[in-house]
Amino acid sequence: MFRILKKSLKTGVVTGRHPDGREPVEEPTADAREKALPFRRSLTIREVDTGSCNACEMEMNALTNPVYDIERFGIHIAASPRHADALVVTGPVTVNMERPLKNAYKQTADPKLVIALGDCAINCGLFKGSYAVTGPVERHVPVDVRIPGCPPRPEAIIQVLQDLRRRQR
Repeated sequence: MFRILKKSLKTGVVTGRHPDGREPVEEPTADAREKALPFRRSLTIREVDTGSCNACEMEMNALTNPVYDIERFGIHIAASPRHADALVVTGPVTVNMERPLKNAYKQTADPKLVIALGDCAINCGLFKGSYAVTGPVERHVPVDVRIPGCPPRPEAIIQVLQDLRRRQR
């Protein structure tokens, strides 16, 4: 054990900074901002994975850690679409997840927002052309906001969610 500790102290830090791969974040449309009017104080989101590689889910999970802490902005994550104001959909829609996505959309109370998170949800990403993929999210349910990236950084997700709510004040 001391040998391992000595070696790690001798080697030092071997990891570098994450490359600054900031994707241009699309501004929410006026229609999306209008739909978000009732949610200017708090927003409850439900994340729906429709067949992704789980990178976007890891970034969504990072939003709840002490570094980003989206709860301080009044954004909460719900366990049921019936308690949600917005659906955050990740991944291309696969054959097996087409019906559950539509069910979750129907169960979400009006007015509702649909946010396509990541390149796969927007245009199928690297899953485009797969026999198991039926298309992007927009083909199945109406999308209000798109957050590009593979995966999008937590800062970009927070920026879009805050921008949706900030414009109404």
